[in-house]
Amino acid sequence: MIGLTLGRYIFMRYVAITFWFIAGIAAIVFIINFTELSGRMGGLPNYSVGLTLAIATLQTPMIMQQAIPFIALISGMTTLISLNRKYELVVARSAGISAWQFLMPICLGAFVYGLAALFILNPIAANGFERSQLLEVEVRADSPNSIGQPESPWIKQRTSEGETIIGARRILNRGLELVDATFLRIDEGELFERIDARRAYLRDGYWELTRAVRIQTGEMPEPPTTMRIATDLTPEFVLERLARPETIPVYELPRKIAAARSFGLGANAFSMHFHSLVAIPALLVAMTLIAATVSMRFARMGQSATIILGGVVAGFLLYVVSVLVKAFGTAGFVPPIAAAWFPVLIASFFGVTFLLYKEDG
Repeated sequence: MIGLTLGRYIFMRYVAITFWFIAGIAAIVFIINFTELSGRMGGLPNYSVGLTLAIATLQTPMIMQQAIPFIALISGMTTLISLNRKYELVVARSAGISAWQFLMPICLGAFVYGLAALFILNPIAANGFERSQLLEVEVRADSPNSIGQPESPWIKQRTSEGETIIGARRILNRGLELVDATFLRIDEGELFERIDARRAYLRDGYWELTRAVRIQTGEMPEPPTTMRIATDLTPEFVLERLARPETIPVYELPRKIAAARSFGLGANAFSMHFHSLVAIPALLVAMTLIAATVSMRFARMGQSATIILGGVVAGFLLYVVSVLVKAFGTAGFVPPIAAAWFPVLIASFFGVTFLLYKEDG
């Protein structure tokens, strides 16, 4: 059985390597994101270096969430290779410690890393990204055609006033605030009015439009004004249709999913995102097992670049499969819980089977 001192040493080695990988990749992500934002918004009237730095900082945790599995894979490989190069694993094996025993502290570190990503990084990323969207809208506020192509799908409402098709170029406040919104009003199958509003806020029973320009068929546009449009849409429906699941912290997702389903909505995207987040700690352990399959050879035999590249490719394929299955879960073709855990189980079985074959014959 591995001793407490050795287990703590391997665990702390993994934690230190993971920390430096996170810090280094976060710095690279921040620099690239800041450069891209500066080039994209540098010519806007409200542009300032301080606001761009703030936006890049707030968006970095969201981007880092995508890199979590790869960091776990590379950290596991680096930890095992460094232990091998210093002959520490050789000494451990000679003392009768099996591969499973000295892998346990690393797997524990990966699991703790996953919990930190789930309960610390995810809320910071969700709230930070939402705040960055608000700041970006402020930077682009006085620029015509500043928001770019529409981000949201069109939604339709039907009231006593007829049908209205609603779209927007930017979604804020988790779908309850629209920027550069367009309302197309239809009566008896004919478009009779278009309203372009700088902002649209969903209130209780109506949309509140600010700086709204009304354009009726065959007439000149009216001056901008504030107006209301009746609606029967609920916040739960708009949230499910317009809000990005990534902007909702993990601890709020179960309540949002339950509220959406109480109104007869599927909420597949939110459910898929929730189960994917819950599976992160197990996914990182699976990534560590994959790292172990290519990083535990004795240093004198050499960790060839081909074998290490094979581990990286295996991790990348796991990520691609996860994204593909997640798309099926979001679309409702596969139950979200099955779509979230299927790649994790397959990767775990692969890692355990390979290690059993190599270590235990």
